[in-house]
Amino acid sequence: MKNLNIIIITGLSGSGRNTAINALEDAGYFCVDNLPVLLLPKFLELRSGSVSEVQKLAFGMDLRQKEFVRNYREVFSMLRREGYRFTMLFLESSEEVLVKRFSETRRQHPISDGRNLLESIRSEKEQLRGLKEIADKIIDTSNLTVHQLKEVILQQVEEGVESERMRVSVVSFGFKYGIPLEADLMMDVRFIPNPYFIPELKKLDGTDERVQQFVVKWPETQVFMEKYLGLLDYLLPLYEREGKSYLMIAVGCTGGRHRSVTIAQEIFAHLKTRKDRVLLQHRDIELTAA
Repeated sequence: MKNLNIIIITGLSGSGRNTAINALEDAGYFCVDNLPVLLLPKFLELRSGSVSEVQKLAFGMDLRQKEFVRNYREVFSMLRREGYRFTMLFLESSEEVLVKRFSETRRQHPISDGRNLLESIRSEKEQLRGLKEIADKIIDTSNLTVHQLKEVILQQVEEGVESERMRVSVVSFGFKYGIPLEADLMMDVRFIPNPYFIPELKKLDGTDERVQQFVVKWPETQVFMEKYLGLLDYLLPLYEREGKSYLMIAVGCTGGRHRSVTIAQEIFAHLKTRKDRVLLQHRDIELTAA
């Protein structure tokens, strides 16, 4: 079973390997950093025979493993002969940028061994020259911010990942029980007439069609939904562009049972037409009939 989607992240120390791995993890990859290259075939063999739904794998490999340079070519060639398909991304930066990054973080270069920083950078570059030559893609991170690097990595490894990588959660809640502290965007819909004061609707909730019809029939509700959904359509791609992996949209009314539930469901239904990774939760719907 060789239907795994495998990414190898490698390159010069300080060029953004950790950022790249984090970006892939946010995109749904199972990531392993600093795996010895000699263990890679056994790891893939175990994953190939597994019934796990995780089929996207990413591995960070570099000179931190002393045997990497000696064995990578043989291991990668063997895997390809056995039918494994993988993409190798080689990250690099200019010497000036690498020196600046190590100086700012005060980290020691992984292969310093008594050499000064610039000598270590040049030694690593020379040792990885052959690896760079066989890489599928070479990415120069010298002028990229963290967010830009995440964007580049995702564009390189997976078509259409822009619309998939950020998870969105839509949550209804009641202000009387406190606001969700983890919310990124919060909307108060207590300006909408309250079904609680309609006797035949009081004991129902926003999942009931009769409550929904009452909440959405008002002109102010309709104008609000048009404007707010338009705002979300504008904002979500911008959050994704900045590398945000999770966004919570909270919608609140008094008790979290009628208005907020209905509006949250409307938002959820709208976003589901544009994204797959959208969740819906009604936090307080069972707490009270208020």
